[in-house]
Amino acid sequence: MPELPAATPRARVRVPLRFQDGYGVDADVVTFHGLTDGQEHVALVLGDPSTTPLVRLHSECLTGDVFGSARCDCGPQLREAVEQIATRGGVLLYLRQEGRGIGLYNKLDAYALQDEGLDTYAANTALGLPEDARDYTSAAQMLAALGISSLDLLSNNPDKAEQLRALGVDVQRRVPTGVFTTAHNVRYLRAKVLQTRHTLPLPELNAG
Repeated sequence: MPELPAATPRARVRVPLRFQDGYGVDADVVTFHGLTDGQEHVALVLGDPSTTPLVRLHSECLTGDVFGSARCDCGPQLREAVEQIATRGGVLLYLRQEGRGIGLYNKLDAYALQDEGLDTYAANTALGLPEDARDYTSAAQMLAALGISSLDLLSNNPDKAEQLRALGVDVQRRVPTGVFTTAHNVRYLRAKVLQTRHTLPLPELNAG
């Protein structure tokens, strides 16, 4: 098991979060020194995480989180995660990993290839990029800096749990997120199930 370089909290500020559906909660937003990838990831501490905290690793999605794109389920997952974590107590790590780590411009180029019939992973490969370039070392550093060594992970993605465990984090169990299907993201969600073992109960998998 690799020994992680230590990261330390840089600043902590209280931010009131307000969503379009009217839900609101206050979060302590924490920034960090010493993250290995040099990115400006942040932790949103919600509720009281004094027992086993509920944690989500949420990769930045400008189109979904900010603009409400229906081509993915990122915006609804973010909204759901904030409320679930605030209710139970825990942390949302907002990771600057746009497009599963390939960046915004490449993600939009991949969208164009998806419009031609490729799935989300094949489109990345066609651009000469990894299917999923995300590395969660910085996430493990952030958790350690917050004093969190054991957690329940809010995710449908088994790779997140596997990477965290390999980095020394005790993921006790994986808590599934909701399924947010639209006419525009069914192929995207189907690809996540078939290609990367996401645990999403999609009846659309049996569609033609």
